[in-house]
Amino acid sequence: MQNQIVTPGNVLGSDGSLSQHGYSTQAVLGFNRDGIKAPSHRIKEWDFYQVSNDHYCLQLTIGHVSYAGDVSVKLFEFETGKRFDFSNMLVLPFSGLNMPSSAEQGDLTYSKKGFHMQFQVIDGERRLICKSEGSSKSPTIDIDIRLTQPDRTSIVLATPFDDDKRFFYYNHKINCMPASGFARIGEKEYPFESDTAFGLLDWGRGVWPFSHEWFWGSGSGYVDGKRFGFNIGYGFGNTSAATENILFYDGTAHKLGHVYFDLQGSGGYMAPKVFTSDDGRFEMEFTPIYDRLTKTKLLIVDTQCHQIFGKFSGKAVLDDGKTIIVKDLVAFAEHAVNRW
Repeated sequence: MQNQIVTPGNVLGSDGSLSQHGYSTQAVLGFNRDGIKAPSHRIKEWDFYQVSNDHYCLQLTIGHVSYAGDVSVKLFEFETGKRFDFSNMLVLPFSGLNMPSSAEQGDLTYSKKGFHMQFQVIDGERRLICKSEGSSKSPTIDIDIRLTQPDRTSIVLATPFDDDKRFFYYNHKINCMPASGFARIGEKEYPFESDTAFGLLDWGRGVWPFSHEWFWGSGSGYVDGKRFGFNIGYGFGNTSAATENILFYDGTAHKLGHVYFDLQGSGGYMAPKVFTSDDGRFEMEFTPIYDRLTKTKLLIVDTQCHQIFGKFSGKAVLDDGKTIIVKDLVAFAEHAVNRW
């Protein structure tokens, strides 16, 4: 079953539970944060941007799990493994970050002690800015990147958790945004060009159980001169009403059912894997090239994530039956285990 949400309204009803379960390809529901009835320490909110090409990847995050938060810059090279990590861990931020109630409008800014990060949402594009004066332990940072949005096609998911009717996940992911600009870390500059680089937004708001596990994969690129992308995953609550699995091709969304993948399987995370869907419309071989392993421990937070970047090759079938042949598309699939 794939329930598409088409009726506008609030994300949350009067009892604090989701008013509708399912997916949409644009934001139909409005996130009414004041409708949350669960304890405030269970609220989690984040804006995560990723900008990448076939050689390196930049990640910018502003987010929190109520009693802990993170404002971070990560940049890593796939071939060499060279990696830069800057993270400003926040204690007890709760609602202090003033996270926007929509992924489609509202800027997000964090500034403190010689560090500035801002995510701007402009009609038809986004601008990602980060500047840091640096220190004896960290180099200067100068980032200015523009992401264009030729269309508003995306995947929006509203899913409940079975643990408590007041628990939910409202998520908006946007793929296939051509990226241009630069990330300068110390003396090293990493350029991004719109014909080879794409941006991704993972915008999440919700009330989560303390222990959780998910699998997520995402990719964007050009196939036969057209923008092509996918979002796959499971573990984000009860997805019986709709999965978040979807294809994007030339500005149009094509919904998928279940996609199965096991990153921990035979050979471990860096062994070749196979991705397959229950309807035969997403069949890919995956050859890993880099494991971005992250671990976080702060207060009672204990998280670990293997984000495996690699090359996807195979086929994707659109709603009209057209088959898209994919060859060596650099994208990622991840496995996260969280106690937060």
